[in-house]
Amino acid sequence: MKNHSNDQAKGLPYAKTLHALQIELVKFQKHLIAHGDRILIILEGRDSAGKDGTIKRIIEHLSPRDTRVVALNKPSDRETSAWYFQRYVPHLPLAEEFVLFNRSWYNRAGVERVMGFCRKAQYEEFMETVPVFEQMLVRSGVQLFKYYLDIGKDEQKKRLRDRHTDPLKQWKMSPIDAAAQKHWKDYSVARNAMFARTHTAAAPWTVVRADDKKRARLNLMMDLLIRLDYKDKDQSLLRPDPDLVFAYSEQALQDGLIAP
Repeated sequence: MKNHSNDQAKGLPYAKTLHALQIELVKFQKHLIAHGDRILIILEGRDSAGKDGTIKRIIEHLSPRDTRVVALNKPSDRETSAWYFQRYVPHLPLAEEFVLFNRSWYNRAGVERVMGFCRKAQYEEFMETVPVFEQMLVRSGVQLFKYYLDIGKDEQKKRLRDRHTDPLKQWKMSPIDAAAQKHWKDYSVARNAMFARTHTAAAPWTVVRADDKKRARLNLMMDLLIRLDYKDKDQSLLRPDPDLVFAYSEQALQDGLIAP
């Protein structure tokens, strides 16, 4: 059987490899529906890391009835008075559902922490309780996958600039964009604390080096599919590059595999 991942590494058509991976996702969803599984994928990363594009390719050929993308807006005044996780709970997957969070409760560990949108006590409470919350989800039967799309400072600068010149990307612009580069180091500190305190056996973090958008998408899909259970899996296809997608570790941070 032809090794599609080697094709991609050699620079052969991205579209061909993507199509093959999307077929695998459809196979998986058939299995998910038949067995009543519940899948939750969290995608985090800096502004412009490529979350939207990755999600778009994952769900492109999946059943719209059984697939949901959750991208919540800024909380209302009423929501801010509630238990922090309360606004996310209604969006958790039910049986047969495949749910992707485009950003998640980890807003509190990132943008809210850096931009001062939460108090220190709220941040500390979140960091202490999120591992317990996620463990409860996993013990209840939710299959939880946490991906962090990692890009370098220069690549982010380029992508943010492109948003201002591309008329099709105007909707992506926000006041937070302007602070992304200014607070680069602050976001790095917040990210590192998030990894250190929320990378657990029940809900580990997987890092995807995403300076190359296309390779990042393919490798994330390969990594996800290789960890999912379904019939007729094309094992020869699912060979993610360990230099591009890997489990978080402090050593990876020290070795410079994660952007400083």
